[in-house]
Amino acid sequence: MTTKVYITIILCGLVTWLIRVIPFALVKNFKLPDWLTHFLSFVPVAILSAIFVESLLVTRTGHFPGLNVPNFLASIPAIITAVISKSLLAVVVVGVIAMAAIRFLGWA
Repeated sequence: MTTKVYITIILCGLVTWLIRVIPFALVKNFKLPDWLTHFLSFVPVAILSAIFVESLLVTRTGHFPGLNVPNFLASIPAIITAVISKSLLAVVVVGVIAMAAIRFLGWA
């Protein structure tokens, strides 16, 4: 690789890091209003819900979205684990194991 490629990679990494760090550095010195803090508390749930639903759908041009059956089947034990344990680690482990089992059985 050339020097230009290395410089580009380093600059892209720096810009990505700064975009994520600067808001925290600027906000830590201020007290946010309670309504804003309450509103921002919903952001992780909204983002994770959007990612989850998007992974369950298969899109094809000119057709309605379909259900991604392997992802749907793997999500069932993960959701049950989430309700019972309320542990993100347990949900991830169960989801990975469920998806591995589905692929091993040839359902994917």
